[in-house]
Amino acid sequence: MSVYAKNPIMPGFYPDPSLCTAGGDYYLVNSTFAYFPGLPIMHSRDLAHWEQIGNAMHRASQLPLQGAKHSGGLFAPTIRYHQGRFYVICTNVSHGGNYIVTAEDPEGPWSEPHYIRGAEGIDPSLFFDEDGKCYYIGTHPNPEGCKYNGDWYIWIQELDPESMELVGEHRDVWNGAMRNVIWPEGPHLYKKDGYYYIMNAEGGTGPDHAVTVCRSRNIWGPYENNPCNPILTHRHLGKDYPIRYVGHADMIETPGGDWYMVMLAVRPMEGYTTMGRETFLAKVVWENGWPVVNPGIGMLTEEVEVDLPPWDPCKERDSYTCRTGGRTCVPGSDREYRFGEMEQLGDEFLFLRNPEEGMCRLVKGEGLHLRFGSHTLKETASPSFIAIRQQHHSFWVEAGLCTANLREGRRAGLALVQSDRYQLRLEVTDGRGEVILCQDGTDRCMGGEPVPEGEIRIFLRVEGLLATAGLLGTEGEELALARDLDIRSLSTEVSGGFVGCCIGLYAVAEGAESQEGALYRSFSYKAL
Repeated sequence: MSVYAKNPIMPGFYPDPSLCTAGGDYYLVNSTFAYFPGLPIMHSRDLAHWEQIGNAMHRASQLPLQGAKHSGGLFAPTIRYHQGRFYVICTNVSHGGNYIVTAEDPEGPWSEPHYIRGAEGIDPSLFFDEDGKCYYIGTHPNPEGCKYNGDWYIWIQELDPESMELVGEHRDVWNGAMRNVIWPEGPHLYKKDGYYYIMNAEGGTGPDHAVTVCRSRNIWGPYENNPCNPILTHRHLGKDYPIRYVGHADMIETPGGDWYMVMLAVRPMEGYTTMGRETFLAKVVWENGWPVVNPGIGMLTEEVEVDLPPWDPCKERDSYTCRTGGRTCVPGSDREYRFGEMEQLGDEFLFLRNPEEGMCRLVKGEGLHLRFGSHTLKETASPSFIAIRQQHHSFWVEAGLCTANLREGRRAGLALVQSDRYQLRLEVTDGRGEVILCQDGTDRCMGGEPVPEGEIRIFLRVEGLLATAGLLGTEGEELALARDLDIRSLSTEVSGGFVGCCIGLYAVAEGAESQEGALYRSFSYKAL
């Protein structure tokens, strides 16, 4: 029996995927940069349907993000399972460098980070060999001096998984498949049929991204180049192809002997990417001792047939989703949050950097109280902002908001955030609603009108690269404050960085933090 996985398997801001298998269960992790909690732990039994079962970095003590730029913080992680223990290794580029966290149960709790002395560079991974030894593989600048930007090397060193210390000498083993390659990164090490394989990304995480592979009979090399490299890329398909930036892959073997690969890619609209890098799936076969991706096709497909029994986390009684009463929504789904009926927020909610204690609280029968913070969304700080990932090109969000204490400069509303310099905000304060488009750090009011006192419903509708924002009337009619705003600036191509847009709720009393908070009754998201 098989199931068809629809690409992307996780839509929206889920970049740099890594996965592992533990029996008949599959676990996947993604980078999160300046968002908290960090590194979502995803679970599946068929590689097609996924649920979030927690976050590897779920405590402030694990994840210092103070002062981290929007595309700083946590870079590409790797998840591995060995002898009953889960390992996630990652880089906090803003605080501490490369580290490992572990857990006996992937749902958590996860350990405090073990920072690895002497582990320079980024994109670390772990490999457990058949003899029980563990190896660290990562990237760092060319030790002889970088001849150009992106002139990096992949290196290997043994690691003691008990002390989390590097042991012995490290060796530079590979610097990419292409001549004068830039950014050989995201390396993963595998062993099959007596060969060690290094699979890595090359060309940068943009239009020239690619997946390449090399192999050796000895873990220390020398490694031979696959004559068919790159084994996966879309860079030759042109700027108008609907899926681009393909690379940064990881792969696993199922108990039945089949191989599958996950990787990141983007789906631009008219050349602009607002959702960031997403997670895709492909089939892998082995020919002449080398992996071949989607044989006969050679590129990503809309669907992938997976030779595993279908599994639905929303229906399987023993799934995390069902056991927790659907507290956490599955990726790609519509969702409606009635805050007055909730005891805790789902694992999918994100804050920017480390949220201040008491920033938000759920009150039964009332809703979500989001404290008026002193920091705006334009600062490299911890604003009062709680969000979910944008998951579709076209979507609708709506929030129920009480306006009683939105006065004297206190503001609250909806925000579609790409970074601290690029965002779209619908703000309510002092009896007025305004739509603000922030481009390169400069705010511009795109429309505004008086709003009634009491409870109101505000909305944001995005249709591709156009956004409309306003209020809903008593009969549900739209009272738009701004229509068809061009939001191409909220794209990777304009704003840069490594993140995708997140949509959420915020509250601010600029420069004068208050113990009071904005009261949100509800928040909903649905695809259009």
